[in-house]
Amino acid sequence: MTTKGAQRGAVTEGAEKAVRAGRPVASSARPVRAATARPTSRLRPEHARRHNRALVMQALYRAEGLSRADLAREVGLTRVTISDLVADLIAEDLVIELGLRPDSRPGKPATLLDLNRQGFSIVGLDLSNNSAFRGVLTDLDGTVKSRAEVPVRGVTGMEAVDAAYRLLDELLAGAEAPVIGIGIGSPGLVDLDGTVVQAPNLGWHDVPLQQLVSERYDLPTQVANDANMAAQGERTFGGASADTMLIRIGRGVGSGLVIGGHLVHGSGFAAGEIGHVVVGTDGGADCACGKAGCLETWLASPRLEANLAEATDDAGRTAVLREAGERLGIALGPVVGALNLGEVILAGPHDLLAGDLLEATAETLRSRTMGELHGDLSLRMTALGRDIVVLGAVVTVLTGQLGIS
Repeated sequence: MTTKGAQRGAVTEGAEKAVRAGRPVASSARPVRAATARPTSRLRPEHARRHNRALVMQALYRAEGLSRADLAREVGLTRVTISDLVADLIAEDLVIELGLRPDSRPGKPATLLDLNRQGFSIVGLDLSNNSAFRGVLTDLDGTVKSRAEVPVRGVTGMEAVDAAYRLLDELLAGAEAPVIGIGIGSPGLVDLDGTVVQAPNLGWHDVPLQQLVSERYDLPTQVANDANMAAQGERTFGGASADTMLIRIGRGVGSGLVIGGHLVHGSGFAAGEIGHVVVGTDGGADCACGKAGCLETWLASPRLEANLAEATDDAGRTAVLREAGERLGIALGPVVGALNLGEVILAGPHDLLAGDLLEATAETLRSRTMGELHGDLSLRMTALGRDIVVLGAVVTVLTGQLGIS
């Protein structure tokens, strides 16, 4: 009888062979999604405990120092339940006692608790740059402890997977605390199982990247679209609102959409893929997709840089940036109007996006939406700079492993 471990190993080996040969991975080599449980009127004890545990971790993550009584009030659980959960978390070294709270009130001072923020590590990768894969090693707070990158210009297929392995090898070798998981932001369409359905720039088609990495390193792994991870990173570490659209501009144009605090994936995992939406009816430059006037033809960094290089003076360069901003505003107007977004955030080259382009986008949005309904919309640059994807990858691990977001 073949064991499940042997079956998984055979699947992974078959997937790697297919990628190395430049063939799409057969559907049987993709991870099988768990069946959806039918709703029942009873909540299983293990599910309730997992939920309560996540509530405790989230409260501690945000507060940095709460007593057991504070936790009971914060999450709405009994002190007995809290004490039981905290005991388990301390035994797992996930929670530590900070000492007694300085308190002038009568009675025994309470013991303060916190997450063991320095006691564990997380690895986050950004595979979206066309010249180098970048990665970081952080603590639970997202504080970067080390960085690494590997050159990948012109690298595709299994060679690109191998480059990700080399990056992971270097980061994991430098970890001084146990690693609780790996998060990876990939370009292209990525399904909920972490399979890269399509990433043309990397030559990836149906590559089960999450499965390959998790089995190679025996660590929990989360793989998702880079723009979606960027949106999650901005939400957790950059102070973004619960209804946010993050536009990521680089070699192409993509976005991550957060509504009511939840990431929107779409029916084909392509929510936020606005780069190939044709903007306006006046034509435009030819796009790699075969259409003319796609948003990427106005806004992608290589196009912007080329258009700026052709400008002969400052007025010409300003006109290039303002036209790109206007086209972005035209594309965003219906989205802002339909979803009543609270915030739109741009991430990409600061020298290109901040200033004239950002101002033109804001002016266009104001002229194309109702001020009474959307006048409070905030339009700004990201607070996280080039780390936005890797920190978003860290957030996916925090959420997946500890229930923290």
